[in-house]
Amino acid sequence: MERQIVHIREELCNGCGVCVAPCAEGAIEMVNGKARVVREELCDGAGFCIGVCPTGALTIETREAPAFDEHAAERKMAERGAMYIEQTCHVCHVGEESRVLLPCRSSGQSLWVCTRCLPQLIHG
Repeated sequence: MERQIVHIREELCNGCGVCVAPCAEGAIEMVNGKARVVREELCDGAGFCIGVCPTGALTIETREAPAFDEHAAERKMAERGAMYIEQTCHVCHVGEESRVLLPCRSSGQSLWVCTRCLPQLIHG
């Protein structure tokens, strides 16, 4: 089946691991100091991991991959338990507990921006 799935460029991965927590389904794990999609059937292709990568190592690609297995993802999430690393807006530094944050890319970096700061980024 051809579908969208996360691709991790090993040469760009710095091993920080911040992409692991946003992957609610548990498809991404750290292996030998690098992020890896360890089970393609757990990757839903939503790409929430992409916005947190500081090096731009993660992208979404369309290619042949096993179908997303919702039941396997649910089992993996139950095994893993809750994982949460609060993100902050790179402009005002307010966390997602206070405002909605959106992923963005700027100058080659993947960052978060809150909805209050987004208009000034768009309009200058």
